[in-house]
Amino acid sequence: MATTSVFGVPHYYQLTAAREAPPLVFIHGWLLSHRYWQPVIDQLAPYHTCLAYDLRGFGESRYGLDHHISGVPAEARALGSSASPYGLGAYARDLAALLEQLNLGPVWLVGHSLGGSVALWMAHCYPEQVQGVVCLNAGGGIYLEREFQQFRQAGKYIVGWRRSWLRYTLLPLLLTRMMVHRPLDYCWGRDRCLDLLQADAAAALGTLLESTTETEIHLLPRIVAALQSPIYFMAGRQDQVMNLRYVHHLAGYLPVRQGQNPVIEIENCGHLAMVEQPQVVAKALQDLLQASPSLSLA
Repeated sequence: MATTSVFGVPHYYQLTAAREAPPLVFIHGWLLSHRYWQPVIDQLAPYHTCLAYDLRGFGESRYGLDHHISGVPAEARALGSSASPYGLGAYARDLAALLEQLNLGPVWLVGHSLGGSVALWMAHCYPEQVQGVVCLNAGGGIYLEREFQQFRQAGKYIVGWRRSWLRYTLLPLLLTRMMVHRPLDYCWGRDRCLDLLQADAAAALGTLLESTTETEIHLLPRIVAALQSPIYFMAGRQDQVMNLRYVHHLAGYLPVRQGQNPVIEIENCGHLAMVEQPQVVAKALQDLLQASPSLSLA
C-alpha cells in the first residue's frame, strides 16, 4: 500500500514501474475503488506506467470534508461549476496535485463513469498535464429532470441503508449481477460490497448530488467541444446505467478534426467494462495510443 497526502487527505494509490510509453492514470467510478482497474493494468503495465488511485472518500482514501481544505480550479469557477469540495472540479484539483507529487505527466486519463467526468474536468482545468482522455461507460450532456431525481433518490437510499444490508449474506452475490451483462466472479461481488461499506457517506452523497445537477450535466458538452487533447469513449452495448445514446450524444460535441470514430462499442458488456471485458478494453487502449498522432511510443 502506498499513500500520500493531498490537501491534507491521505490518498491511496498504486503505481507500476516507469516505462517510456505515456503514463496511464485510471479513475474509478461512484462507490468503487482502484481495484477494478487491476485486470486492465495487468495487461498494460509491461508497456505503460500505470497509476490507479482512490478518489477522496472512497476505497482506502476514506476521509470526509472535515479533513479537506481546498478550493476548486479557477477554470471550474469561471464556467459556473460547483464550488463544493465534492464537485468534479475539486476532484480534478486533487488529481492534479497527486500527479505533481508523483512527478507524472503529461498523462492519458482513463475514467470510468463518474471518473470519466472527473477526467474531462481535469483535461479542461489542467491541459498541460493531460495528453488525452478515454471515458469508459461515461457520457451525458442531456438533463432529464424526472430520471435524475429518481437516480439521486436511489443513490441516497443506497448510502443511507447500506449498513443494514450487512445482515443479508447474499449481498456479495447480488452485487456480482448488478449493472453488468453477465454475472461476475464472486470475488468482485465481495469487493463491491467492501467498497460500498467503506465509502465515506459525505463523499458518496456529495459526489452523487454535485455531479448530477442540471448545471453540471450541461457543462460537459461545453468542455468536450473546447478540449484540444484527443478524447475517446468506450461503451458497453448492454450498459443499462449509461445508455449508448448518451455516450454518442456527448461524443457528438467533439471537434470534427479528431477524424477517427470516437466511440468504441463493446459487445456483451454492461456498466463495468474494465472487469467484464478487460482484454477488449486493454487492446482498445493500446490501439488508441498507437494511433494518436500526438504520441511516439517506444
